[in-house]
Amino acid sequence: MSEKRDRWIFKVVMAIGLIAFLGIGIAPLVNGVLQANNPTTQTASTASPSSDPQNTAQADLEAQARGYELVLQREPDNETALRGLLEVRLQMQDIPGAIAALEKLVELKPEQTNYAVLLAQAKEQQNDREGAAQIYRQLLETQPGNLNALQGYVNLLLAQDRPEAAIGLLQETLEKAPQANQIEANSIDVVSVQVILGQVYADRDRYDEALAVFDEAIKTDPEDFRPILAKALVFQRQGKNDEAQPLFNTASELAPAQYKDQINQLAQMPVPTQGAAPAPAPAPSPAESNPEETSPE
Repeated sequence: MSEKRDRWIFKVVMAIGLIAFLGIGIAPLVNGVLQANNPTTQTASTASPSSDPQNTAQADLEAQARGYELVLQREPDNETALRGLLEVRLQMQDIPGAIAALEKLVELKPEQTNYAVLLAQAKEQQNDREGAAQIYRQLLETQPGNLNALQGYVNLLLAQDRPEAAIGLLQETLEKAPQANQIEANSIDVVSVQVILGQVYADRDRYDEALAVFDEAIKTDPEDFRPILAKALVFQRQGKNDEAQPLFNTASELAPAQYKDQINQLAQMPVPTQGAAPAPAPAPSPAESNPEETSPE
């Protein structure tokens, strides 16, 4: 396989092995709903055996949307109806409609910052990258340790091929951490930020810098499995399996039970060889999070 294909798989594996294990992020709801949406799986109690499942599902979604809109005509600040309308519009792949619902939710519940993160994701889907960046910047001005916003902004900068800007953002966050954590304990999760920074370096084949950051993260918290796993993945990518395997073992020992199988699967990936790409590991389950805070579903 080509080197380009090899690099693509490495990026997928790094994303699986690091970001999914951060325990901090929300799944990109906009992308997730659009990719997972399969109209044939939707059900409607009025559907007859001869009905077209796709048309029936679409009609059902449109009916649900009208129902939520009627509620909102009477109660424009009804958060439950707004959340329901948001979900339906996403399933209908109506991103502009989802953006309208999210903007109202952000106005209504500014303290629930994940609404703003989801709004930024939706704007990025509509190629409004500056609008998305503005939302991330506003969140990070008041909450520099907001990891959902930080990860989202980093992803946006990388999508714009601006790795140095992403690296600068993460380094600046780490510089702010001592003072911020003195004012409010644990307001910036240093290890999480270090893992994201190391992943950006690794994604750019800057392995020495990645390993140095992961080593710093391990010093920060020797009991945290994430930087150990990250370091193992870099060694694996470099073909240094003898150095990677003990780290995989340590990461598996330290990790919560729900992550052990995924780590062991990553550890069993073939060592990359010249001209051949490793097979991607099965994607692990998303990190557990509080649905009230992380998703308007």
